[in-house]
Amino acid sequence: MALDGITVAALRKEFEDRLLGSRIYKIAQPEKDELMLTLKTPDGQCRLLISADASLPFLYLTDTNKTSPAQAPGFCMLLRKHIQNGRITAIRQPSLERILMFDIDHLNEMGDMCRKTLVVEIMGKHSNIIFLDDRNMIIDSIKHISSAVSSVREVLPGRDYFIPNTQEKSDPFSVTREEFCQALTSKPMPAAKAIYSSFTGFSPVMAEELLYRSGLDSSMPASGYTEDELTHLYNNFLWLTDSIRSGDLSPNMVLEKGVPVEFAAVKLTQYGNFETADSSSMSVILNDYYAMRNTVTRIRQKSADLRRIVATALERNIKKYDLQLKQLKDTEKKDKYRIYGELLNTYGYSAEPGARSIEADNYYTGEKITIPLDPDLTASENAKRYFDRYGKLKRTEEALITQTEETHDEIMHLESISASLDIALKESDLTEIRQELEQAGYIRKKGTGRTKELKSKPFHYVSSDGFHIYVGKNNFQNDHLTFKMASGNDWWFHAKKIPGSHVLVKTEGRELTDRVFEEAGALAAYYSKGREQDKVEIDYVQKKEVKKPAGAKPGFVVYYTNYSLVAAPSLEGLTLIED
Repeated sequence: MALDGITVAALRKEFEDRLLGSRIYKIAQPEKDELMLTLKTPDGQCRLLISADASLPFLYLTDTNKTSPAQAPGFCMLLRKHIQNGRITAIRQPSLERILMFDIDHLNEMGDMCRKTLVVEIMGKHSNIIFLDDRNMIIDSIKHISSAVSSVREVLPGRDYFIPNTQEKSDPFSVTREEFCQALTSKPMPAAKAIYSSFTGFSPVMAEELLYRSGLDSSMPASGYTEDELTHLYNNFLWLTDSIRSGDLSPNMVLEKGVPVEFAAVKLTQYGNFETADSSSMSVILNDYYAMRNTVTRIRQKSADLRRIVATALERNIKKYDLQLKQLKDTEKKDKYRIYGELLNTYGYSAEPGARSIEADNYYTGEKITIPLDPDLTASENAKRYFDRYGKLKRTEEALITQTEETHDEIMHLESISASLDIALKESDLTEIRQELEQAGYIRKKGTGRTKELKSKPFHYVSSDGFHIYVGKNNFQNDHLTFKMASGNDWWFHAKKIPGSHVLVKTEGRELTDRVFEEAGALAAYYSKGREQDKVEIDYVQKKEVKKPAGAKPGFVVYYTNYSLVAAPSLEGLTLIED
């Protein structure tokens, strides 16, 4: 989601706590629409990153530096001239607008104290960074907006600065109950849309959250609510705005399968059992959100060709498997032809020349059976023909049983590779998957050199009770985990009959607690194709019971005795260790 006014309010509170009185030490412009301010605060140095990019505007505190161009752009040079070494004396947010204003005191060329304002507007494609003098006049901006581009407001040097009220939204801090109800019930649209289109600072996500907390259907118009429901909604609205005004916020991020879905300055309750990451700092949440989104996006882009190869191979093998099963079903009539042949050898003497059928007693069932005949052939010749059909179908069945098993194993192998692609987080993970596809013949190998040693490592978790748990990211790692890292008394977990990661719990001579069995089972469910299910059946066994058949594909193992448990996919109680 984009930053809404409530998120900006959380940032304002955080910046006030950390940046008021800080000195602007350095000013850089790493990108065309981006500024980085290095600030000296009583607690040490920090960096404020501001982006007015049309597709991804943001601002937050970060520890990460960015490389600046050798020649600073004009806007950067202007800021250095005026406010470098200046002090931030106030940080303001008009109502709940997506705007922050940094008032900066500095000395001019004459040594007199002056005040300038740096305005950051986080408004999607209209985002901008605007530099004002003490009369609220624009000195310059990172983007120039002329009347040819916008008929509402020019953003050019020498123009007066003002906030355009193009959407006619109300200030949520001053709205009365009557005004609140009137604004919602007068709009013939879903209640969620009526909220974010009526009040400054509310995004669609926050509107949905407000209605979810109120227990109301967000898809129906507010005019359909009762008076009591509207009163309840307004009370929740007041509680939310009071917490924003007081700065009593809970920055958090919601994740699905490790991928960031949403972030907000207040606790998001509408996502049920999704994972959440909480922090006291909105900057930390934004930093992590954008970093994780960028990582996921980059890996998705880099794995696109591998996904296409796996999807194509899967589709081809599934079609082949369906055809083989159909052909195998056709062979079921082979025994009928064998019985026809046997009965003709027994009763064929009674068939009249040129007859098209014969009725005989089926000594297998004791019932009468009618056997079709070729009138141009004798009974013994018809029997031979049926035995030939039987023999052909029997040979076909034997071949198809082997072929269907091979095709089924290939489908399971490809689905396990697909599952590995879903959990890949680094380029080294993709390298191993590519090598596996090369080994399986789906990708042509480049060059004739030896395969490079793999650098990617399994996921490493620590359970609530301090046991170390490892999870293979792909089939090569699964084999390494099970047959290299594990000792005989370690415990091994895997989702039952579905593709997934091998999960290994190192015992280190200790007895496993019930809780670690549950957490390892939940981990095996989470890193399997059953992750979307509420419950997944998990097999677990001591590693010494797990064997790898000769010539088996990577990641494929067998075991003949095991325990089972049912687990909900989850990472709760586990700590990820970055090795």
